[in-house]
Amino acid sequence: MVAVTIWNEFRHEREDDAVAAVYPDGIHATLADALATDHEVRTATLDEPEHGLTDEVLASTDVLVWWGHDAHEAVDDAVVDRVQERVLEGMGFVPLHSSHYSKPFKRLMGTTCSLQYREDGGTERLWVVDPGHPIADGLDEAIELPTTEMYGEPFDVPEPDRLVFVSWFEGGEVFRSGCCYRRGKGRIFYFRPGHETYPIYEHEAVQRVLRNAVAWAAPTDGSPRTFGERTG
Repeated sequence: MVAVTIWNEFRHEREDDAVAAVYPDGIHATLADALATDHEVRTATLDEPEHGLTDEVLASTDVLVWWGHDAHEAVDDAVVDRVQERVLEGMGFVPLHSSHYSKPFKRLMGTTCSLQYREDGGTERLWVVDPGHPIADGLDEAIELPTTEMYGEPFDVPEPDRLVFVSWFEGGEVFRSGCCYRRGKGRIFYFRPGHETYPIYEHEAVQRVLRNAVAWAAPTDGSPRTFGERTG
């Protein structure tokens, strides 16, 4: 089984009654429930020592799922260094929603990762634009989320290696909502849905995407690579 660590700020759920009503045990708990049937899951949160991401935890993590929003700057740079190093070594990384602004994602992308947004509770239609990709396995041609926050282009990220989803919103905006990258030996999948005041992570199709994404991002052996001076 793939070893998954789910990281969450776990601030909103303890400080905002509206968020606690949707995710009373924390977003990480809902994500853990969605993934636990197929994977070996642990959780970690911002206020734990070393944010719960010690060398030992990361060394035993195949895929790191990340949810952050208001406390990106509270993440210690030493932990960001560890996450980056593990991704380059082969650990999968799945940042969700507002984690586009997380320190690890920005570090790995090398850009601002900025975008447009509007919290209006409108409808989102998440179109599958790469139906042959493993992350789209078992999905219909689109996922409809009746109440969500809008993210719109421009999205300041590098061109994805593969683009699995494009979102359309009621205001006419579109957004690249499922972006695949490789950094070093590690696979990265950015997935847009997931505002904290809407029960998006309880949506069956969204949970299917998350399970597929973890399976896709898990390390693979591949062929060996060597660096440095070659003799002979």
